[in-house]
Amino acid sequence: MGVKLGDLVVKRSIGEGELSGKIVGMDAYNILYQFTASIRTPEGFPLTNSRGVVVSHLKGLFSRTASFFSEGIRPVYIFDGTPHALKKGTLDLRRERKEKARKEWEIALEEGDLERARTKAQQTSRLTDDMVEDSRRLLRLMGVPCIQAPGEGEAQASYMASKGIFYGASSQDLDSLLFGCPRLIRNLAVTGRRKLPGKHSWVNVEPEIIELQATLDKLDISREQLVDMAILVGTDFNEGVKGIGPKRSLAMIREFGSLESLVKEKRIPLLEWEEIREIFLDPDVSKDIELSFRKPDPEKIIEMLVEEMEFGRAGVEKTLQQLGSRAETPSQVSLDAFF
Repeated sequence: MGVKLGDLVVKRSIGEGELSGKIVGMDAYNILYQFTASIRTPEGFPLTNSRGVVVSHLKGLFSRTASFFSEGIRPVYIFDGTPHALKKGTLDLRRERKEKARKEWEIALEEGDLERARTKAQQTSRLTDDMVEDSRRLLRLMGVPCIQAPGEGEAQASYMASKGIFYGASSQDLDSLLFGCPRLIRNLAVTGRRKLPGKHSWVNVEPEIIELQATLDKLDISREQLVDMAILVGTDFNEGVKGIGPKRSLAMIREFGSLESLVKEKRIPLLEWEEIREIFLDPDVSKDIELSFRKPDPEKIIEMLVEEMEFGRAGVEKTLQQLGSRAETPSQVSLDAFF
């Protein structure tokens, strides 16, 4: 879901080859959900093999990760850990929305409205433990590092970007900025034409970078104040204050300086705001991490995708060619070296 500050941030298109040679932290769950939502049949069903095992996420992950390497991008996937207790409300709301979308999908199928059925089906996407573990296994066979975050994956990626390990963090959500990520990279996994929801029109989706410092400079605020603005609008950890949107939150923070002043003046009814602020400014992250990029194992990849998951051999072998130009010797980067 993320925080809704999109109209206020500074965005720019990514130049050709700008990410070549760069290590980029990928929000694994964010990307996997994109693939499970977008890679579906015309009726909205996810792709499965003959045993009924969902493979949409693996198809997208394999193809797009190989494409990253062919473009010179060195991806590192970060997986979420235990969600914070304050996120329960958001998670419950997501489950409710998925269940509602599932019922609407069934109705659309009964009525023969395939366009609406597919749209609703995309909103029902789920990731099981088996799907996540299969994703990790595939990435390991491709020689791609995976990191298990203790808490929010976006927080871990943002921390490593702030320390110079990553050039930036890739996610669709703006939360990374609140976690201190200097460069948020969006649309890496969803480039191309995208249909606008509920409309018969399409837009071109291109990768873009949102730079934290440029955004702070434009708004003339600090990162701490940006976090305060987000709390007013609403985050994954709180509902926000009714009637306060991005522009009004900016005006209020500029006028009063901080949430402390707003609460002291009794201008807003907010609970647990100090704890929410701490989640973003001092998140639970691992600081002892070693990245290891290794040579891919084509035989094991074919065994997994072709023999086990029933992908077409020709397509897998063609995608494997995109990994063929990688260095054959492992390369390691230790987080300790940056302190």
